[in-house]
Amino acid sequence: MSATAETPDEDEACAYCGARIFDHDPICVRDCTDDCGSPTYFCNYACLSAHIDENDLTAGDACAWSPE
Repeated sequence: MSATAETPDEDEACAYCGARIFDHDPICVRDCTDDCGSPTYFCNYACLSAHIDENDLTAGDACAWSPE
């Protein structure tokens, strides 16, 4: 599986708050376990975190670690 990175449009909006991503510290997220669809852009980690929390995206997705 591979993905290519392209620079988003100058006016690309944050998927969470709608602010222009390049006015902040942008983050690109892509789900490559589902055919590497289109990237989703967030203007900063706070918006990404809020999106994850509001959509309960961590439920059942935590890795299990054992020292053995």
